[in-house]
Amino acid sequence: MDWYPLYNSLRIAAISSVLVFFTGILAAYYAARLPRAVKGVLDVALTLPMVLPPTVCGYFLLLLFGVKRPLGMFLAEFGIKFVMTWYGGVLAAAVVAFPLMYRTARGAFESFDKTLAYAGQTLGLSNTYIFWRVRMPACRQGILAGTVLAFARALGEYGATSMLIGYTPGRTATISTTVYQLWRTNDEAGAFTWVMINLAISTAVLLTVNMLEDRQKKAVKNR
Repeated sequence: MDWYPLYNSLRIAAISSVLVFFTGILAAYYAARLPRAVKGVLDVALTLPMVLPPTVCGYFLLLLFGVKRPLGMFLAEFGIKFVMTWYGGVLAAAVVAFPLMYRTARGAFESFDKTLAYAGQTLGLSNTYIFWRVRMPACRQGILAGTVLAFARALGEYGATSMLIGYTPGRTATISTTVYQLWRTNDEAGAFTWVMINLAISTAVLLTVNMLEDRQKKAVKNR
């Protein structure tokens, strides 16, 4: 059995989760501090990939990074190509997973007790120190839950991934695209095997999210 789809899916999900973790937290932190009207517009823009069909997201990515598009041709001069490459899958997965991280982190930041930050400022602590040593630990359960959800979304991504990187065995194949290709070629046994593998991973992810939510509820009650 070729295990490349599992390796590639985990690689894409892990790298995209790291990217989404930092960009999502950064966007959520500053969005939570914006006026309501501005935040509403920004929310629409940043969460749009969550409600759009994944194939539409993939289509927009092709419009931007296609080999015959200005940006795609510019990046190709530096040896960067997102179409039909595994790291193009990282881009596609990050785009569709970003809204989950952003929304979860923003909710965690909005529920943060700001008096803790004010107390740190009166003690002469820098905003950077307060963010990493006060705000982030207080919001860690929500942020961890967002990270796990983003990883799960990236792991199961199919629409945008298939549009941007397609399916090439040993190069761009993921679990989702492999399931479709095996089913299309009447290999139902092979498709079922990958479905069960994906089901097992997804179940583990959901159990992790539930555990983090339970811990967060207990922490709130103990305050």
